[in-house]
Amino acid sequence: MTQTMFPSWPDVAADLIAVAACRAPADTVIRGGTWVNVHSRELLGDHDIAISHGRIACVTPDASYCIGTDTQVIEARGRFMIPGLCDAHMHIESGMLTPAEFSRAVIPHGTTSMFTDPHEIANVLGLAGVRMMHDEALMQPVNIFTQMPSCAPSAPGLETTGHEISPEDVAEAMQWPGIIGLGEMMNFPGVANADPKMLAEIAATQRAGKTVGGHYASPDLGPDFAAYVAGGPADDHEGTCEADAIARVRQGMRSMMRLGSAWYDVEKQITAITEKGLDARGFILCTDDCHSGTLVNEGHMNRVVRHAIACGCDPVVALQMATLNTATHFGLEREIGSITPGRRADVILSSDLSELPIELVMARGQVVARDGTCLVDCPHYDWPDTARNTVHLGHALRAGDFEIAAPEGANHARANVIGVVENQAPTKALQEDLPVRDGVVEGDGDVCQIALVERHRATGGVVNGFVSGFGYHGRMAMASTVAHDSHHMIVVGTDRAQMALAANRLAEVGGGITVFRDDAELAMVRLPIAGLMSDSPAQQVAQDAERMMQAMRDCGCTLNNAYMQHSLLALVVIPELRISDLGLVDVRRFEKIDVLEAPA
Repeated sequence: MTQTMFPSWPDVAADLIAVAACRAPADTVIRGGTWVNVHSRELLGDHDIAISHGRIACVTPDASYCIGTDTQVIEARGRFMIPGLCDAHMHIESGMLTPAEFSRAVIPHGTTSMFTDPHEIANVLGLAGVRMMHDEALMQPVNIFTQMPSCAPSAPGLETTGHEISPEDVAEAMQWPGIIGLGEMMNFPGVANADPKMLAEIAATQRAGKTVGGHYASPDLGPDFAAYVAGGPADDHEGTCEADAIARVRQGMRSMMRLGSAWYDVEKQITAITEKGLDARGFILCTDDCHSGTLVNEGHMNRVVRHAIACGCDPVVALQMATLNTATHFGLEREIGSITPGRRADVILSSDLSELPIELVMARGQVVARDGTCLVDCPHYDWPDTARNTVHLGHALRAGDFEIAAPEGANHARANVIGVVENQAPTKALQEDLPVRDGVVEGDGDVCQIALVERHRATGGVVNGFVSGFGYHGRMAMASTVAHDSHHMIVVGTDRAQMALAANRLAEVGGGITVFRDDAELAMVRLPIAGLMSDSPAQQVAQDAERMMQAMRDCGCTLNNAYMQHSLLALVVIPELRISDLGLVDVRRFEKIDVLEAPA
């Protein structure tokens, strides 16, 4: 592994002092810009930034004394000089890209720091997979800090992962150079009930002096929430309304408000600041999950900041929540998050503070993007064969593997159905009366079939159920080896033969997403690394993803970013109803339930 070496502040303090004191020239001076000071919440015109060894030496109204013969001068021409944007909570795997290609995609959007939790690959490859993500992250020209995944499986006893993460794994990872803390603690019932394994992971993180990420996905803000906070998680991104945001901040947590490809949770929570007047220091912006199409066509953290501003937030406050607040939360306020002396020279030039066009991006003192084009190399890790051969079904699937037998003699059946909710992570627990034909329960109307196919240990296991909300019609199926969080294979379809075709196709190519209709493949996104990621350029993956989403639309689906909804149907830590390799799960009670209700 080739790490990007970068000097610490103490390493170069003498040189920074020399530049600031006019005893040595700067490497680079950005001249004549408006300094967006996120510490004082001021816009200060006609300022210069002097940079040495990739760090900021000084910010002053006139840094001409820092310009030497070999100094690079960048003319800001009055544009806003903004700190590089930070994504406080995200999963690189959700972009369907490796860390290198994800970096290449987001650098032109002004993202220079990411706090990423690779728990997707942890579920497939365990600690070894986390190390691969960590190592490629350290090779990049921007700052990627890795949170050690906490929950694989996310709900013990309700799902089976390819590998499990132990407290010993967490303790080991806390010694790695790029680990910044513990990833989102999704097992909130475990924390609230003082589960020894969960508390051991939290303790290992706290004793290492690092940050514990939170994930409290219940609407209950009573004793269970209080117990969860007492367990140690320091932030939470699962809030969906103003009351959620306020409750977290009042308890000393950071409320992370997300805008991802399918999660639109900023607008309903930011009123805690814009209307209730709460101190914005307790709030942070993040993306959580963005697929490649969003990254290429809409943006990354710049998209989130623009959205917060459009929701009524003061632009500088919105920028604070995407820079300084994030840095402070992770103990990096003296390293990133502002344009001030000693910090890494991560700087954006933009001509408009509300629309936020990203015209120039600097990371660690190097110009890395200009006018939407990435100008730097993003090195790739040499992914081994063990990371590329991860889809093991045990046998070729047939239409009969997806049948749900009806009670003997029944001509209809009462079924528990997963109800998809547009633009939100939670689902609804529905019940529907479904027809029976030849002893098999069939989907009807908007209700189609869903199956969770085991793909880690070649057991041949298939768990079947029903889902509504996608609007599919005709003979179709969609299959994906991205199936948060245990990442088996999710197959949704209106026709069992198409479901078998789609599942077998993904086994053939080693993972990805496919859509079949009338025995023909409409679209394919190949994800050869752990069945989760591609090491192809983001533009190519985004094009494949757009064809996949168009295929979903051609099959009748009108949901916004429906692929994200599809990939989360096995996420057994978010209410109300999910499917796992062990059965249908009622997340409100963390219990398995039958697909069919017993006849009255």
